[in-house]
Amino acid sequence: MSLGPEDVAVINGYVLPMNNRAPIPDGVVTFSGGVIDRIGTAGSVDVSGAGRIIDARGGAIMPGFINSHTHNASNMLLRGLDEDAELWSWLESMWKLKQNFDPETLYWASLCGLIEMVRSGITCFNEHFDAYAVEPEVEALKVIPLRATLGYGFADRGIYEPISEWSWKALENFGEKVARHHMSADGRIQVALSPHAPYSVGAEMWKLTRKVADDHGVSIHTHLAEGMNEVRYMQDTYGTTSVQWLESMGFLGPDVTAAHCTRLNDVDRRIMAERGVKIAHCPVSNAKLVSGTLDLGTVTDAGITVGLATDGPASHNTMDLFQEMKFAGLIHKDRTQDPLFLPTRQLLNLATTGSAAVMHRPELGRLAPGHPADIVVVDFDTAHTMPVYDPESTLAYASRADDVRFTIVAGEVLLDDKQIPGVDETEVRRRFRESALALRARSGA
Repeated sequence: MSLGPEDVAVINGYVLPMNNRAPIPDGVVTFSGGVIDRIGTAGSVDVSGAGRIIDARGGAIMPGFINSHTHNASNMLLRGLDEDAELWSWLESMWKLKQNFDPETLYWASLCGLIEMVRSGITCFNEHFDAYAVEPEVEALKVIPLRATLGYGFADRGIYEPISEWSWKALENFGEKVARHHMSADGRIQVALSPHAPYSVGAEMWKLTRKVADDHGVSIHTHLAEGMNEVRYMQDTYGTTSVQWLESMGFLGPDVTAAHCTRLNDVDRRIMAERGVKIAHCPVSNAKLVSGTLDLGTVTDAGITVGLATDGPASHNTMDLFQEMKFAGLIHKDRTQDPLFLPTRQLLNLATTGSAAVMHRPELGRLAPGHPADIVVVDFDTAHTMPVYDPESTLAYASRADDVRFTIVAGEVLLDDKQIPGVDETEVRRRFRESALALRARSGA
């Protein structure tokens, strides 16, 4: 069957469908109405009647990357502010600016972050709002319509005690947020509950979070077992681990995404596997803040689903999943002293199919008929990637964010041969820079 003017065909590329499907060295992907129609070899599909043909010659055609844990707006404003610091002292310095955020500043930060993501081939992200204001990012997503799960952040103790009253009210009235935003924008935008961490959220707030999640059928996205300070705090305060404390309240379940998880013991892993808790693995951020390294082999052997994430640009400095894949491969090979551990196909899976499962959007992260047309084209015709003996190795270890030529979400071309149609990037950068510097000045940081 030939294509019509409503169809788009991406041709002449190395197609990586993911989800355990074999690559197609010279492949074609067609889509219409935001959904993938066909995937095949170059000669198997007549594309002559397509409304648009995108030539991916010399590159890869693959699912968009999925960032299973990040902080967009807040961390864009904090990038490079406090380097060479341990997690808890770093959190304290970040709070100096966070408590002075305002909607306009967050809007420009959100939009600049979305530009970085779309240019990096990220088509969906799992936002943990530690800015405690979601509406500016909702507005920015109208300009650059990526897919996103927007997690509303809550806390009631430690440095976050000033937002306690706001947190309780937001939780008690969360149905309003669900009605307004969940499954909005044709399903691109979802909402979630994002209690900050076991050391910053008390038992009653965790219990209410579980009730609200059950009542409204939304997912939960939190930080868990992140660093030795958390281990010591939980032992001194509750006499147990973070995982076991949450389990004692009946909190854990398959709707929970837990970021980091670098400090798990055997009992923790068994509980997480039994409850279906999923892990967003952030190796760069964890290494930089000396939070530890997830024991990936033990976790996956236990049957826990793992995806890849950048965390925020304050602790990672970019939202580049190419960097994250490379670092994950390197640090785990070194940790295990096994060069065969975490092969390139698995790295790519962590950043696509695995991350989609981790953020409870299993329809994403793969190229298959009937699935959303979230597609990226990555250029291999560069000095730093050639001669490309193995395209998967190239993507995992040599490619960079600026090699992405096309980013397509729900069939809409958001990055069109390295240009973002309808967005004045120079103006966005100017407004963001001015807002960030003003925020820093009034915060005395």
